[in-house]
Amino acid sequence: MKKRLLKEKEAFGILLRSIPATVVTLFVVSVISMNLLANKTLLQLDWIALDGGILISWLSFMCMDIITKHFGPGASNRISVLAAAINLLTCLIFFVASAIPSTAADYSAFDSIFGGTWFILLGSTVAFLFSAVINNTLNWLIGSLFKRNPDGKAAYAARTYISTFIGQFSDNFIFSVIVFVFFAPIFWDGFHWTVLQCAMCALTGAVAELVMEIAFSPIGYRIAKKWQAESVGKEYFDYKESLK
Repeated sequence: MKKRLLKEKEAFGILLRSIPATVVTLFVVSVISMNLLANKTLLQLDWIALDGGILISWLSFMCMDIITKHFGPGASNRISVLAAAINLLTCLIFFVASAIPSTAADYSAFDSIFGGTWFILLGSTVAFLFSAVINNTLNWLIGSLFKRNPDGKAAYAARTYISTFIGQFSDNFIFSVIVFVFFAPIFWDGFHWTVLQCAMCALTGAVAELVMEIAFSPIGYRIAKKWQAESVGKEYFDYKESLK
């Protein structure tokens, strides 16, 4: 067991050195930003509800798609766990800052936003991790179906659009059920959503987020092709090959 953990640690260290820092940084920042932007509802109708997270969620899924395309789903899952861990640490720091009293000015708005709500953070973390695994696994499986031209635009579009839609739906639905079905009735004076409302909002939200993914996916495709041409991550691939 110890030997296996040491190998996992070594592999993760090599992976972090292999993935270009810009993509990892943008991924982590997007996950943190989603958590903050979700505090503002942009649109709320009977059949759709969108929060500010939609403005940045496409970047999280695009980064996962790029990493999955080049390094595989396992590597993308590891980076997703890292992003979730950094987000939790950031939320802890925000909470401590909001809890420290200050007489300099009225910071009630600051404290309300950055202090957060524990069950919202729990729901967003669980939903993100599950949706990341679903997205990364589907992306890889769909890509493997394209035998003739697995690196072409059609293959990239299919694997990213389908996995993003299902991954985003899973993220929205799991988060809504945890927060609005289980915890909201207890802590928000009986306010709650039905499972059907959660499903409909997850569906409409996933469609809206898919539109964002389609608009920006050409950027992801160019980055993936560039990584392939420049043999990015050779050290990581050589290490994996040595373990066989």
